[in-house]
Amino acid sequence: MNRRFLPRTLAAALAVGLSLTLMAAGAQAQTLRWASQGDPQTMDPHSQNESMTNMMNGQVYETLVLRDRQLEIVPGLATSWQSTGPLSWRFKLRPGVKFHDGSPFTADDVVFSVERAKSPTSQVAAYATALGEVKKIDAMTVEFVMSKPNPVFMEHLNSIFIMSKGWSEKNKVLKPLSFKDKEETHASLNANGTGPYVLVSRQPGVKTTYKRNPAWWGKFEGNVQEIVYNQISNDATRLAALISGEIDFVLDPAPRDVARLRTTSGVKVIDGPENRVIYIGMDQARDTLLYGKSPDGKNPFKDLRVRKALYQAIDIETIKTKLMNNQSAPTAVLVPSPKAYYFDKELDTRLPFDVSKAKALMAEAGYPNGFEVTLDCPNNRYINDEEICIALAAMWRKIDVTVRVNAMPRATYFPKTEKMDTSLYMFGWGGAVTDAETTFTPIYRNRGTNGVGEYNRGNYKDDKLDAMAAASTVETDPKKREALVKAVFREHNAQVHHIPLHRQFIPWAARSNVEVVHRADNWLEASWITVK
Repeated sequence: MNRRFLPRTLAAALAVGLSLTLMAAGAQAQTLRWASQGDPQTMDPHSQNESMTNMMNGQVYETLVLRDRQLEIVPGLATSWQSTGPLSWRFKLRPGVKFHDGSPFTADDVVFSVERAKSPTSQVAAYATALGEVKKIDAMTVEFVMSKPNPVFMEHLNSIFIMSKGWSEKNKVLKPLSFKDKEETHASLNANGTGPYVLVSRQPGVKTTYKRNPAWWGKFEGNVQEIVYNQISNDATRLAALISGEIDFVLDPAPRDVARLRTTSGVKVIDGPENRVIYIGMDQARDTLLYGKSPDGKNPFKDLRVRKALYQAIDIETIKTKLMNNQSAPTAVLVPSPKAYYFDKELDTRLPFDVSKAKALMAEAGYPNGFEVTLDCPNNRYINDEEICIALAAMWRKIDVTVRVNAMPRATYFPKTEKMDTSLYMFGWGGAVTDAETTFTPIYRNRGTNGVGEYNRGNYKDDKLDAMAAASTVETDPKKREALVKAVFREHNAQVHHIPLHRQFIPWAARSNVEVVHRADNWLEASWITVK
């Protein structure tokens, strides 16, 4: 159409319309620039079961069932499901879904992904194994058949990302990479999912970028077109970048900076608790300390009295008030959420802080003059992780335990503990699941096959506790299961196989023009974000 021959009013209207269209397009083409102290471990979605890694991979990969804003299970790559028997579930898959490379999503991809996630190099093997055997009924239907009951089947299903079988075969990534052995594969830096965002580039420790998937089957509630993630390890630098407007969002502002951020112009704090417990683990398997020295040449952590002494020498209230700025909830139960132990206050009563009692226990155990040990600790994973380790070392010095804090980045720390190359370590456990099962099987149980006891990095062997936890895993009667679960917690607490510290709170920080949804699993869902 030749504008020369249009009436002047119509030409003007078209010009205004074009201008508004361009403005609207510009307003929608938003970039989210954000940062955190750490970095995802790998783009392989089954290799590492670490929250930030899962969250960032979760923008690309999806599961058959997803989580809503309240962490409730909702349809994902499956549209419906039904129990076809006490040990089986059948799922109808979402039609018309495509992977980012354009290939169609089918039942073959589900079967492949679940089996891949069961591999020895997978950190979600325990969850995948609990799903049983998955069978293809037709191109858009799968059925899971279990050998024993699973009262939290849907929770386990939500943990397994779906990969393209064809893409995995083409790129020789049929098994998850072995992160602890520093294995590199095509899946280390590349991804091909069905999710709302496409991985564009990956520079470990520097920058990771994504773009919106225009063919996504879901509905975008936000307007983010591009995501640029930068690792900024230093707390002050990360804070300065947010205040200056260089970045839009910080996942983990330091607790000491939160009060300042609340009064900073152009910035806001989004508060919320996190389903995450921070704890200390101890090598209880070796006869001698791998990293340390004791007067008798033995491993002190094999003695319950020593484990209790370390516990009772911890001034948890000082850690809460001085280090965490009251952004933590001390706990006696190693599990991410109090829902898991039915809010039983008796279970959540810590051993009292009592240095005199701790010294007496040390003397009873034959260590009146203490011993030396190294505490392995991440310095960019949990809130104030290194600072907490340093504080613990000072507290334990009062009972003559000399602790060397060995702090390191998460990329070094996680492979080290995965190899159980440690005598004493800090760890955190959390996520969307509030049920006890996904803590019991990986952490409380004896190390075994298919991911059982995978995160029992102290490698203790407690047959009584193992049997109790295993029984709770398959009990479907709610009342009987509650009694079993509580009994497991009581036994674990009595044996002090780990020393629980606290559940950390997660205040997020953002520019005032950024709207985000705070989830209790510390999951930043980009498709819900609006940048105004």
